[in-house]
Amino acid sequence: MTSSAPPIPHDSPARVGQRLSQHTDPDRRRARTGVALSLAAYVIWGLVPIYFKSVAHVAPLEVVSHRIIWSVPLLLGLIWLRKGMRVAVASLGCRRTVLTLVGTTLLIGANWYLFIWAVAHGRLLQASLGYYINPLVTVLLGFVFLKERLRRPQIVSVGIAALGVAYLTFGHGEFPWLAMVLAVSFGLYGLMRKTARVDAVVGLTVETTLLAPFALGYLAYLIVHGEAALTSGTTPTTLLLLTAGVVTTVPLLCFNAAARRLRLATLGFLQYITPTGHFLLALAYGESMTTGHAITFGCIWTALALYSADAVRAHRRLGRAGRIA
Repeated sequence: MTSSAPPIPHDSPARVGQRLSQHTDPDRRRARTGVALSLAAYVIWGLVPIYFKSVAHVAPLEVVSHRIIWSVPLLLGLIWLRKGMRVAVASLGCRRTVLTLVGTTLLIGANWYLFIWAVAHGRLLQASLGYYINPLVTVLLGFVFLKERLRRPQIVSVGIAALGVAYLTFGHGEFPWLAMVLAVSFGLYGLMRKTARVDAVVGLTVETTLLAPFALGYLAYLIVHGEAALTSGTTPTTLLLLTAGVVTTVPLLCFNAAARRLRLATLGFLQYITPTGHFLLALAYGESMTTGHAITFGCIWTALALYSADAVRAHRRLGRAGRIA
């Protein structure tokens, strides 16, 4: 005769602990997966200048064209696998959405071109500065266009960043135009994509598809005139250009998968991996770091530290409020 253990009361500590364990373990695995995916995305983006440096002998516009053309079939295939083709087509039925995506297409195309140009012309340090500034520009754009209120630490952060840019401009006569254009164009891109309310992958697919005819036309012109690196260059160059779509889409897919698993505060901290990678590569490539650059970067890093600390505090307050509710 065997004896059975007495049933655990419904509200006993053992039952509560069992339920917590069941919920916590999947959440932890989900978070670990999200961190791994986000690290993959940000590290790839941080190291992508190595790829663009290897094709620096190719005109930036031709590199952008390959990036567009080879991304389209990969993105369309992804949407088809996700059974999102109907959503993609439906998004084109709204005139406002289409006009917004046309605007984001121009912005992301310009951003891609400028970044590739910066790498090819030894301006990676400025590009790094631009992507460090971007989160602060995004806050400012939200205040101007979306009427979002700025907390005091955010105001101080934007002010410190502005002082850093002003010091470089007036103290050393070097306005960081490339950094500012990269930061503002990507900030406006994010603002417009937020108002479009389109899935990230669907939106990028529409954007690259809209750019594809122009990219194809430009490459056809180069091929006809015997100036295309794809057909007249070396085999390594051809292979590198053919992988431009993979370089574009893989980190994006990792990022989107991570965004579904992680809190925005976590993603916000990890995003600084990318410009840090650009910064370190710029130094490795021998770009000069002047005193003016050092002070400007110091101001930006201080501003980002204040901004990030405030974001964490705000996120924790919202979390406590949610638990109380």
